Amino acid sequence: MMADDMENQDRRNGAEAATSAETAQAAPQAAGADAEALATTIAERDEFKDRLLRTLAEMENLRRRTEREVADARTYAVTSFARDMLNAADNIRRALESVPEDARAGAEGAFKGLIEGIELTERDLAKTLERHGVKVVDPNGQRFDPNRHQAMFEVPNTEVPNGTVVQVVQTGYIIGDRTLRPALVGVSKGGPKPEANKDKPADAV
Repeated sequence: MMADDMENQDRRNGAEAATSAETAQAAPQAAGADAEALATTIAERDEFKDRLLRTLAEMENLRRRTEREVADARTYAVTSFARDMLNAADNIRRALESVPEDARAGAEGAFKGLIEGIELTERDLAKTLERHGVKVVDPNGQRFDPNRHQAMFEVPNTEVPNGTVVQVVQTGYIIGDRTLRPALVGVSKGGPKPEANKDKPADAV
């Protein structure tokens, strides 16, 4: 009887030892599985965070690009119309220049009123164009800028730096920061070299 009890006790002890061993063996495996799951979760979180940041950056770039396109559309929407109106401005200027200075100075009556009316029309047209972002380019005395001016001929002149605009044949215009029509100019040659670090002239008036 006692032998049987001892045998049963040994069996129970053996079973408990086996269970403890199995538990001790399973614990590292469970810990490894938890660590792997945690690493996967962290990786997914980082991926989602990266996607979110990229999406936010793309949305910000899209917003800025849209604002820039809208601003450009507002500024340059009248470009074609303004370019056509320059012909009218040129014709008005030619009409005034066709009247000799002495005839204009001595004008009286209806003739004087006609000249003043044409001058008023020219000023009003210039103001209207300016309200829509169109400005006159007056490069006389400025350094030649191929982005704003078109050289028609060279004028020998040793008194001004080489490449200086000394004559304007046709008025130029800009709209916003773009050239609507380059000014046709005569450029000096034979003078001293222009300063290398001199900024480009601000010739819009």
